[in-house]
Parts: sequence; structure tokens; C-alpha cells
Amino acid sequence: MSEGRMLIVEDDFDISNMLRIYFQSHGYEVAVAPRGEDALEMCRKQLPHIIVLDIMLPDMDGYDVCRELRNNLRTSHVPIIFLTQKDERSDKIHGLELGADDYITKPFDLEELKLRVKSAISRATIQSLTNPTTGLPGGRLIEDQLRNLMRRDNWGILYVGLTGFEAFTEVYGFVAGEEVLRFMAMILGQTLDNLGTPNDFIGHIGGDDFIVISADKGLTDTMVRDLTRRFDEGIGTHYDWQTREQGYLLVRDEEGNETQVDLMTIAIGVLRVEDGPFSDIREITEAAASARREGREAGS
Repeated sequence: MSEGRMLIVEDDFDISNMLRIYFQSHGYEVAVAPRGEDALEMCRKQLPHIIVLDIMLPDMDGYDVCRELRNNLRTSHVPIIFLTQKDERSDKIHGLELGADDYITKPFDLEELKLRVKSAISRATIQSLTNPTTGLPGGRLIEDQLRNLMRRDNWGILYVGLTGFEAFTEVYGFVAGEEVLRFMAMILGQTLDNLGTPNDFIGHIGGDDFIVISADKGLTDTMVRDLTRRFDEGIGTHYDWQTREQGYLLVRDEEGNETQVDLMTIAIGVLRVEDGPFSDIREITEAAASARREGREAGS
């Protein structure tokens, strides 16, 4: 199994060839670009998992290469490690300010470089699997946690969503909506800090849907009460004063007609191990989503 795709941007053939041979021997797919423009073109054709970038290049310096990569949405997330003879503190700070993930000066230790490459790829992988708004795990990280449940005999799930979130974002905009999602992430963390175990997990499924996986099914009811209390106490601050006082939101349709919509409420579906048996994680997520829908209806 490949450790990842690496792009080495280095005009010194002896150095680039040494790095290519070394990292290939450790399972990496390695490409070499002797010029900055070559590196940018190669990234357009196939994204590497990491770039090791020299600053002194024959056509453009590594700072400009880094700047262009960071300003391009498709390459902005690729980790970059500067590898250079420039060892002035100001040079290092400049590179990090441009968005480089690390900075190593020549001469360097190959083992140290390998460890830094591995760490940078790992960090990038974790970041790509987390929600950019809340910073909570999503996607495959949630799936991994759910698969772990299949081997345990004591667990509970809270499937958490918001009723009225779409109407709220329609009136207040997506920035205010993101603030609500961050508020949700915060109170979920507070509830687990207060009541949970060290093995509990919080994930952001997407939109206004969150999941809490508890290692102790006996804590779920208490968690629901605590989370509901925190939500009810804090959600009002996201509305303007007049809306809070009147207790409903006025939503205007395309014809200009206004409709009264209730303020947001939290909907929580609870699933426990005894609600099974479950043969795979899809059955778990379907049952949890069904429980959450019942929670939405109860809160509507």
C-alpha cells in the first residue's frame, strides 16, 4: 500500500535523486520537478499528498510557488515542507506566513524529514475528514466509530438535529447559520465534558445533523436532558431582540407573504445497543435517523 504521492521540487539533481530513491524505498510514489512552473503544472494534472519544496529554483522562488498553491482552491490544502539552505529566522517566518506546514534547512537528516513528511500527511488527512465549520469529525471518521460499535456490548447514540434551522438561515444568512452550528458543537462538547466518558465521540454528519456515540448507554437520557437545557438557554442569543420577544420568526416568501415560524428547537433521537441487533453500520444509521425524525416531530 502506498504511503502517499510526494512531489519533490528541487533543481539539484543529486538531492532530488537521493530523496526520490529514499522515499520510494519507504513506499511513497515520488515525482520530481526541477522548476517551479513544472511543479505547478504537475499539481494541475495530479494532486500530490505532500510537496517538498526548495526555495532557490531557476525560474521562480519557492515562496512564489507556495503562494500560488495556497491561492488555488484545488491545491490550497496540500501540505508543503520547505527544504532550503536559507536558515535565517526571517526566511522561516516568511515561509510559514505563506502557509507552509514545515521548514527544514540543509543539510538535513533523512529520518527526521521522513517523520515530518508522515506527520504532515497525517494532519492533512485528519483535517480533510473534519467539518470546516465546527472542526468536528465527519465522513469516514464517523463510519469508523460506528464500525467499532459492532464489537461492543454497551453503547448509546444521540442523533441530534435542529428543527427550524433552514428558516433561520433563510432570514439571517449562512454566516449566522454557521455560528449556530459552532454553538451546537460547543454545547455537545460541554455535555460530554460534564457527563460523558473519555471514550465518547462527537461527529458532525453535515448540515445541522450531529452524532454522539456514548460508551455507556446508561448516560444517554441524562445527556439528552443536559443538552436540551443548554440549547434552550443559549439559542435565543442567535436571534434579534424583537424575534426573541415575540417568540417566532417571520419568514417572507417570493410573493412577499410573511409566515410565522417557530424558533429553533433541538431534536434528539436515542438509539441503544438493545435496539438491535444490527448487522452493519447502515442499519444503525437508519435506525438513529428514524429516532431523530421522531424527535423532530415531537418538537414541532
